[in-house]
Amino acid sequence: MENKMFELLSYPFFQRAILAALLASLTCGIIGTYIVSRRIVFIGGSISHASFGGIGMGYYYGFNPIIGAAVFAVFSAFSIEFLSRRTNMRTDSLIGVLWSLGMAVGIIFVFITPGYAPNLMSYLFGSILTVSWADIGIMAVIGAVTVFIFTVFFSEILYIAFDEEFATTRGMPVRALNYLILALVALTIVITIRVVGIILVISLLTIPQVTAGLLTGDFKKIIGLSIVFGFTSSFAGLMAAHWLNIPSGASIIFSAVILFLIVKTWHAITVRQRLALKIDR
Repeated sequence: MENKMFELLSYPFFQRAILAALLASLTCGIIGTYIVSRRIVFIGGSISHASFGGIGMGYYYGFNPIIGAAVFAVFSAFSIEFLSRRTNMRTDSLIGVLWSLGMAVGIIFVFITPGYAPNLMSYLFGSILTVSWADIGIMAVIGAVTVFIFTVFFSEILYIAFDEEFATTRGMPVRALNYLILALVALTIVITIRVVGIILVISLLTIPQVTAGLLTGDFKKIIGLSIVFGFTSSFAGLMAAHWLNIPSGASIIFSAVILFLIVKTWHAITVRQRLALKIDR
């Protein structure tokens, strides 16, 4: 089995998949920690599903569907932020509208596109083994921009994540940073579509972060652990997908859930032991 694993790692397509998993884990670890801490996970779900509209238009008009997904994702993110502040509509209602609209637009354009859309399933459920060097380049750029922004504005982002009103009273550029981070959320979702697909992308933005949250409450440490857990799940999922001949996107998420259950069990046992020690004292 060990020889087979090293043989698999020698293939260029698998090397690209590992690199894509690492870059996706890096970006999702950072962005996911923010959206989980700020409790806007469902905004991520809305953006990911709305991006399907851009994919459908890409197929119909003949341009790269990922470009269409990026435009739709950023537009949806900005729309949620703008309309939730300028109108009386509730955020959850806006999420539902944009979620449904994006999927509907995508389905219509895919349906009216002449011929057959051969790669459609890869956008819905992910196809990490088919990523190209161009995909990896885009992921690297977005990852670098995300790391840079979170490094430069870390204090402001931390305040906004946990207490936006306090950040506003301190004179921080809350509105500008909200739009900037939402753009990063949208772009992170788009690049992660290639890894696990539209249907499962929200899982990679939440499960590693929730798992990390069981071990620490420190924002920086959660980011670090989320990256580690995300990559561990991705690598384990890739290997399982190869050995069991199952879809890689679903296998990655399944691995993330198993890792969460392991950490959750260990955490529960540790807590009980500490309580027992306190009672004995």
